[in-house]
Amino acid sequence: MLKRGIRKWDLVFLIINSVIGAGIFGLPAKAFALSGPYSLLAFGVCAVVMLVLILVFMEVSSRFDKTGGPYLYIKEAFGAIPAFAVGWILMLTRLFSYATLINLLVIYMAFFSPIFQEEWMRILMIVGITGVLTGINLLGIKDSTKTTNILTISKLVPLTLFIVIGLFFLNQEAFDFSAPPPMPEFANTALLLIFAFGGFEAGLVISGEVENPRKNLPFALMTGALIITVFYVLIQVVAIGTLPDLATSDKPLADAATRVMGYGGGLFITIGAIVSILGTLNVQILSGSRLPFALSESQQFPKIFSFIHPRFRTPTVAVLFFAVLIIIVATVWDFMGSLAISVIARLLIYLLVCGSLIRLRKSQPNADYYKVKFGIPLAIAGIAATIWLLSSTQLEEITDMALWTALGFVIYGAHKIFSRKLEQ
Repeated sequence: MLKRGIRKWDLVFLIINSVIGAGIFGLPAKAFALSGPYSLLAFGVCAVVMLVLILVFMEVSSRFDKTGGPYLYIKEAFGAIPAFAVGWILMLTRLFSYATLINLLVIYMAFFSPIFQEEWMRILMIVGITGVLTGINLLGIKDSTKTTNILTISKLVPLTLFIVIGLFFLNQEAFDFSAPPPMPEFANTALLLIFAFGGFEAGLVISGEVENPRKNLPFALMTGALIITVFYVLIQVVAIGTLPDLATSDKPLADAATRVMGYGGGLFITIGAIVSILGTLNVQILSGSRLPFALSESQQFPKIFSFIHPRFRTPTVAVLFFAVLIIIVATVWDFMGSLAISVIARLLIYLLVCGSLIRLRKSQPNADYYKVKFGIPLAIAGIAATIWLLSSTQLEEITDMALWTALGFVIYGAHKIFSRKLEQ
């Protein structure tokens, strides 16, 4: 049995750390390039959508206290096969989020030396960082949680200073709302920003290691969401108001800080970005490795993945398996390619969890859970919002997502056939 070593504020920090990762250090430029100052409105739209989804997750998650998160919710609501699809897709979000983040980390490292633009150095960084974080996660949930807490505080300090100092140097002329962007580009901006706002589900996957999850999960979700939204909107305001060439910047926050505070400011934000990314990478390994474990416990993955180390009480095989996968994915896919697949996978999960709220309210009306007011209308609104966002995806991105999902079902089918042969 996994150890319940994550307390209430540990969970708040974990959710903040999972969401405020590399996205906010890279996406302000991408969003501004698509929608200009209306990117602020896109941030607001995403914040509202994510608030609706978080309210839905608050209710659904309060019904469960085991490891697995959305995988368990869908299994209870719709059955084993849809649950496997969600479990696999949820693992894909962790894989491709990790690939996106670690590639952006290498981009930020180029602030120190152009050597980090070399392909061999990129691969070396991916393998080395993943190896260290994997070791931390193998040693136990308390060590991983302490690492997460330290890195969360370390990332919020430079972001806070960036906001406070940057607000004094805003150029009012940069906020020209006279020419709104075309709706397809605005929708694409919102779709990209889902990556920056997403990731809160990582705190739900590890419910089996959270103290009193039915009480602490709703609190942590709402507290984390409010803190994240305030930071994101203010960061975009400062980026727009201080960096004239924001649309073409690879390192928008570092470039904005350099412009306002000189080389020292850029260095400070770059270090903050690296620390921030490391913190989120740690959460990705922590939550992502629990998915093969949860699938194995439900007999949808080989039994070996549910092995728990007798001393450290961690799912050793699942952690190592996930580490190998993320090294492969992070090496092959670049920043934008990884981001697109991660966002699509994440939206599909959000859509299905909204559906599970409706289903569970009807099938288990008397269960003990945290009931959100207007839960069903909120779930319907969440479904509509995710479908709208998915409508702006490209055919190539949908094809890649379909191929990865098909691979999951090939593994699932092979496992079932092999298991039946062993039983005969």
